[in-house]
Amino acid sequence: MPAPGRVAYRRAVRELRHGGWPREGGWPREGGRPWRRGPGVGLAAVVGLIQVLAARRAGADEAATTTLDVLGYTLLLAGPVALLVRRMAPVWALAVAVAVAVAYPLLGYPQTPLTFLAAAVAVFTTVVAGYRYAAWLISGVGYLAYVGLDPLLPGTGVHGPGVGRAVGVGAALVVLVFLAEAARVRREQFAQLARVRAEQARARAEQRRRQDSEERLRIAQELHDVLGHHLSLINVQAGVGLHLMDSRPEQAREALAAIKAASAEALREVRSMLGVLRTDGAAPRSPAPGLERLAELTDDAGFPVKTQVTGLQRALPAEVSRAAYRIVQEALTNVRRHAGPGVTATIDIEYADGELRLRVDDDGRGVPAEAGTGEASNGIAGMTARAVALGGSLSAGLGPEGGFRVESRLPTNGGAA
Repeated sequence: MPAPGRVAYRRAVRELRHGGWPREGGWPREGGRPWRRGPGVGLAAVVGLIQVLAARRAGADEAATTTLDVLGYTLLLAGPVALLVRRMAPVWALAVAVAVAVAYPLLGYPQTPLTFLAAAVAVFTTVVAGYRYAAWLISGVGYLAYVGLDPLLPGTGVHGPGVGRAVGVGAALVVLVFLAEAARVRREQFAQLARVRAEQARARAEQRRRQDSEERLRIAQELHDVLGHHLSLINVQAGVGLHLMDSRPEQAREALAAIKAASAEALREVRSMLGVLRTDGAAPRSPAPGLERLAELTDDAGFPVKTQVTGLQRALPAEVSRAAYRIVQEALTNVRRHAGPGVTATIDIEYADGELRLRVDDDGRGVPAEAGTGEASNGIAGMTARAVALGGSLSAGLGPEGGFRVESRLPTNGGAA
């Protein structure tokens, strides 16, 4: 036997051993989901009625060698009854339907093409369900039995078809299998398209979830920067106010005014960022801060800050400007927390070709060792995450002349001049 024939035969045998009985979860149809287990009584009843009426009509119109009796009606109805399990065990339903469809004409009962209707439905269902090799094997064996049993069993009352009828049944069988294969391919294409669409929908949903998660992380980082900066400023100014309350009340009043301004600014920025989480689609009431507000940031730092800008100053992409503002803000917050009293800081901003370079230096005592895993470490990690998210870099450590230095490079993606 040629190799393709052996492969088809082995697959047919495996399908026959399985018999089409449903495994766990039901009998799988093309597309992965199980068929519903309803027996299809309506179809079986209609097919049985058609076969009985067609046989009675054939018996009245032509001289049949055997008139319809109990066995004849049993054979006519056995095929439709087998269709009741075609969704649960299509191979066995096909075997029964083909067997009775072959036995009925060979016993001489009146026949028409409609008396083979149950077998045709079973063949079509089995092929479409995916048991194509078993369907081919059973249909081929049934056809050979229909054509060849008469000469092999002489004198037994078995009546074979004539040449014309045998050719007609064979042609009809070939057409039926061809149509079933076309329907099976079509079903597989629809199933594949459904799987692709489902996968695309899952990918879109996952993308939305990932974007929502990234947005929540961004908002959390913004809140950390805003609250850390302003609360640190409030803490410093409150300490100054308490220290000068009795000796220099006018400076204590200035500290309280700074606390009021810092708290108002913190509340405004927090409201603006939390507005993104509103479900009514309301837009934020104010734009996110950027380098254009750097002067406000340095004025409220609580210690002297000098700003130096080099290069051709130009408009930056919003995300770059916002990230630069937050990096400077977090760096100044760390200076205020850890550099000690009497500190000064310098901010160097360089508009280079294709990137923005930032450097924040202070002349304080640097970050104490015990802060390496605390707030300062978290702030540095947040600044680094901002820079890396834009394709840039950030480094932080002791400065060359003491104090602490934060340096960052942020790609500007060709911001407009």
